[in-house]
Amino acid sequence: MKNKFVILPIIVFFNFLALNSQQIPKQEETLKHMLLANNYFMVKYPDPCQPTFVHTLRPSNIWTRAVYFEGLMAFHAIYPQKEFYDYALKWAEFHKWGLDKGTVTRHADNQCCGQTYIDLYNICPDDPNKIKDIKLSIDMMVNTPQNDDWWWVDAIQMSMPVFAKLGRLTGEQSYYDKMWDLYSFTRNHHGDKGLYNRKDGLWYRDKRFAPPYKEPNGRDCYWSRGNGWAYAALARVMNLIPRKDKHYKDYLKDFLQMSKAIKLCQREDGFWNVSLHDPGNFGGKEGTGTALFVYGLAWGIRNGILDRDEYLPMTLKAWNALVKDCMHPNGALGYMQGRSNSPKAGQPLTYDCIHEPEDFAVGCFLLAASEIYKLK
Repeated sequence: MKNKFVILPIIVFFNFLALNSQQIPKQEETLKHMLLANNYFMVKYPDPCQPTFVHTLRPSNIWTRAVYFEGLMAFHAIYPQKEFYDYALKWAEFHKWGLDKGTVTRHADNQCCGQTYIDLYNICPDDPNKIKDIKLSIDMMVNTPQNDDWWWVDAIQMSMPVFAKLGRLTGEQSYYDKMWDLYSFTRNHHGDKGLYNRKDGLWYRDKRFAPPYKEPNGRDCYWSRGNGWAYAALARVMNLIPRKDKHYKDYLKDFLQMSKAIKLCQREDGFWNVSLHDPGNFGGKEGTGTALFVYGLAWGIRNGILDRDEYLPMTLKAWNALVKDCMHPNGALGYMQGRSNSPKAGQPLTYDCIHEPEDFAVGCFLLAASEIYKLK
């Protein structure tokens, strides 16, 4: 009979050991990694206004740089530094707070910069011209009937948080309503049955990669970073909209379903493959999708949405893998897939291969780190 009473404490003890096998890093340790990655970028690119060049010259307010500034503003929110603010402000003022292709653009990539414009305005709401152009572009979409603009999964991250930020800033429900119309159309109607596969809890990049398209192993094609974009966007949107919003539970359901799917395909080393269901198709470590998953997972744990015992170990495993395997001593980041739309693009992925432009990869890393920093 005596043995009967010692089994439960032993089980609890070993469960405790398993859960705490990877401790939440101290905030100063996470901050050190953020400073290293960001200082590397700001020293290498001292002028944020310079155009990017990958095969062709592009203005610096395109999505790649805008994602970097998403990460920088998340960093600034937990570690406010004048040099961070000035760097972002110089970039915004150089572009006159404008969008590539102007206010008539409906393209999500062109609207991504608006996330940082709104963040800067919220810090110093001295001039409505800061958000005039992004508001005009989004208002045009709110006031027109078409809902098929987000035809690729990346668009959900590039534009959806802009609608949520404007809804929160203005208190106008129309932004939340249109955001749902656009999201649900992409989710349910683009392609044959929408870009979101409820059965697998994952997204096709666009209709070209929906069935009958298959990966070499015969399974559906789920691109890591594309799903990372969607997962991060759901976290960013739910962090902004009221919980009583009529579609909050719909976003939450998708987030929870994605979380389960993401857990099932994590690699043993903590990373995710570039092709989530085909480790043989350009298999290996991939940092951008992994960073976006860490961002969403840590946010979900911190807000009590994801079960801490179930999801914290895998989140810390992924974060530690990013820091240990991707980060160079000077702050550069390896194993980051370059500009791409599928597993095969933006290759190769190695520790020493640093793809240009590297701005969005740094942004993804800073987003992940900002949520790890907030974990307790």
